[in-house]
This record gives sequence, structure tokens and C-alpha cells, in this order.
Amino acid sequence: MTLARVTAMLALLTTAACSESADIAPVPDGAPGNTADTGTRPEDDGHSGGVTDASSGDWTPLPPLASGPRQETGVAALAGKIYVIGGFNLAGVVVPTVEAYDPASRAWSAVAPFPRPLHHANAAAVGDKIYVAGALADATFRAIGDVYVYDPVSNSWAPKTALPGGQERGGAGVAVIGTKIYVAGGFRGGNSVADFSSYDTSSDMHASLPPLAQASDHLVAGAVGGVVYAIGGRFGGITGLMGRVVAFDPAVGNWSERAPMITPRGGAAAAVVRDRIVVAGGEGNVAVPSGVFSQTELFVPASNTWFSLPPMRTPRHGTGGAAIGNTFYVPGGAAVQSFGASAEVETIEL
Repeated sequence: MTLARVTAMLALLTTAACSESADIAPVPDGAPGNTADTGTRPEDDGHSGGVTDASSGDWTPLPPLASGPRQETGVAALAGKIYVIGGFNLAGVVVPTVEAYDPASRAWSAVAPFPRPLHHANAAAVGDKIYVAGALADATFRAIGDVYVYDPVSNSWAPKTALPGGQERGGAGVAVIGTKIYVAGGFRGGNSVADFSSYDTSSDMHASLPPLAQASDHLVAGAVGGVVYAIGGRFGGITGLMGRVVAFDPAVGNWSERAPMITPRGGAAAAVVRDRIVVAGGEGNVAVPSGVFSQTELFVPASNTWFSLPPMRTPRHGTGGAAIGNTFYVPGGAAVQSFGASAEVETIEL
């Protein structure tokens, strides 16, 4: 079964689900149409009697990070380029380095560095600019509330209104709806937090929102159909993994449960590709010596369903993900649990 066939099947599934209702209720574990507790993908062709794992051949390597290995970075896609922000280098030094990858030229280029060294940046693209809304600083993992905007035309960063005092955090899940950046969970003062807030890039204003039911850091997030999905993460350390998925509808103003991940994890890379959210990698895997997950999984909000995709060619954690068109990019990260930065860059077509 090829990835193309899986994608086609998912398209049919999503279309059917959307035609039934625009408001999909949560599907209980084990219910028809929910593969969250099976770890499978819709590949049964009626002959094998089951589902087979795909190979990692659908992941494609790209030129490595030009500045060298980096992990715990912020990642965003803007105007057809992938931007990688800050992080730790291989020596464990926090850097302000920012570089961009152009798929057309298959080349990396340096852009204006961030105004200060940082890691675990909460990065997102809105309109024609990139924003960072909170991060962690130095080797103590100190939470900072700095908000900056990057303008690719002037190749410069400018300060904006910082996160309110007491809401500083990095390592959060980030999603975008319209002009607003939603920041879910994160890490502050050595602990996971349940904070949830929005930053309106048009008004330069922050708003506190109903918190997560469970504090979580190193989670991922994405917005589909005007709804924010907060996915996975961890609580109480690297192996305190969570598979929980919750949805926040700004029109309603509260959180609701969705089908959990197939593979609970934190420190993964994720992005919205069309009307789906892809999640890859992560750390805290006690089943392998590296401690890193290779699993790649796809969440279809319209059907509240998870599917397995080909595992990563080079499993990594500690990086973000971004999408250009149907291509999902995972730049850098670390190939071993905790520290061990990598310059690998790989993509998968969805």
C-alpha cells in the first residue's frame, strides 16, 4: 500500500465526514472509525486480513542545516520558505541563529539573527511575517515572555508587547487562526504549565483563555476549521508522556476531548497540512536505546481519527515542523534523547 493510496482514502474519509456534520462529536476509544487505540492505518486491501506497517522510504533527505546541528528550535513556514529559529548547537550553547530554506534552490541562507539567544521558541507565521511569542533562555531553561516579529522584506526583528507577567513560557503548542496566535501549555520555572492564551498580531494584545485541564509541556498544536487542537506533550519529565488530544473552539470558549494519539509522546514536530495535523518523532521512548520516536501519525479532525504513516528515516525530537503545500518538513533536532543536536533535514509528501 502506497502513501498516495492512503492519502486518497483519507480524502474520501474526510469528505464523507464533513458531509455528515460540521460539528463532529468525540469518538470513544475503540468506536468504529477511531484507530487511536490500534496503532494502524487504513491499508487493509481485503486480502491480507489486516494492516501492514509502511517502510520509511517515503521520507526524503534534504540539504542539512547550513549552520550545523541545532535542537530545541522554533520552526515556521513563510512565503514558500522554512525558517529555523534559535536552539542549542552541538556544543550545548544557546544561539540566536536564524536560517531559511528555499525549496526552489534547495539551499539554506542566513537571515537576521534573533535579538537574543533562545530555545524552545513558540514560533508561528501570520500573514507575511513570523512571530515568536515566548521561549526559554540560557542553560537554566528560564522562561521569557519576549514577543518579536520578523519581516522578511526588511530582514529584521522588531519587539512587540511581551506576554503578561506570570505567563512567560516556552516549549508550548502553537496554533494560528486568522490574526491570532494561540499558545497552549508550555514550560516555566522547571514545571509544565496549563496556561492557554492568544496573541492578536493585528492589535498587539494578549488575552488569557481557559487553561488546559492537564498541565503539559513539549506538546504540539494546530488549528483546523477554526478550532485549536492541543496534542500530546509530557508532564513531570521526559518519560511522563501524554497522548491526550483536546480541542478549543474560540466561538464556544471551552475545551473538549478528542481521540488520543496512537503513540503518546513529547518533543515531537508537527504541522497542519491541508485539513489534517501530522505529528512526527519525539522523545521519551523507553523501547529503543536512543530514546527517540520514529512514529509519524496523522490526525483527521473531521473524522476524529488517527492514522499511522511511514516512520521517520532519521528519528528526531527537539525541533518544530512546518508545511509548504503538501510537503511536511522536519529540520534539525536531536537523534538521541536529551542533548545530541542533528543537522538532518527530511520531508514527507502528504
